[in-house]
Amino acid sequence: ELIGAVYPPLEHKAASSSSTFAIRRPEISSKRLHYKMCNPADFRQRRSDSAHSTADLAKTKRSLHLQPYPKTPIGFFTAKETSPELILDKHSKIDAQKHLVAQVGLENFIRSISKVLDLKLPRKVKFNMNGRGRMESWDDVYLAEKVYTRCLGISKRIYQTHAYTHEPSRNVAYFILEEHNERSLSWLPGFDFYVLVFTYYDEEKRVTRVDVQYDQLSFYLHCVGLAQAHASLVEALTPLIVAWARAFHGTGFVNPFTFLLNLLLVCLICWYFFD
Repeated sequence: ELIGAVYPPLEHKAASSSSTFAIRRPEISSKRLHYKMCNPADFRQRRSDSAHSTADLAKTKRSLHLQPYPKTPIGFFTAKETSPELILDKHSKIDAQKHLVAQVGLENFIRSISKVLDLKLPRKVKFNMNGRGRMESWDDVYLAEKVYTRCLGISKRIYQTHAYTHEPSRNVAYFILEEHNERSLSWLPGFDFYVLVFTYYDEEKRVTRVDVQYDQLSFYLHCVGLAQAHASLVEALTPLIVAWARAFHGTGFVNPFTFLLNLLLVCLICWYFFD
């Protein structure tokens, strides 16, 4: 009897990352053994083919199915236009995979990130730069990035992705973009900044629109090196604002109109004492 002989696998599963080889005791028949020993060269070839086949199947499965995620905790609440059921249904159609793309320069990054979903980059695109600029072509986008980074004293930018999320039902993918900014002037501090990017595409997977959203004030404070000073000022003023909020809430008349009256009163007091 042949005990412990190694034979090629009988089946493959897409979820496994490596081939599994059966070690079994062959059944003895009056005519012949059911399994035959293979020579080392054939065995290595079959093992290589099996590994490639399993990897291809696993890749196909990942591309066709959304990634699982925990769906708790979901609160119990009522609202005018949503509900826990609607939220669960929406997120069941969202694909949140971990894609790491890191490149120097905006054009290199955009061409790399588009490959995640095999998106095409036509020459025309509606690019909304945080409501401060609306460009109509990629050439204008790349030119604007080159010009304003030099104007702001940024010598190099390294872009990388976080929290890449894809909603196939809406033809949109969005992610957090981290920018590592190095400065051209030694007395200007380098800084990291985070941006939210939405990318929309059509049925032919052509990118049609890009919306970029970020904190404009914080970005310019970082550029001129005043971000830390601004943070210290806000920290000093926060206790006064919290005290005012408690007093305002205690009046029982908290609404947009009384809030505007409070702002007007503060302005009058400041004008009176500092005029």
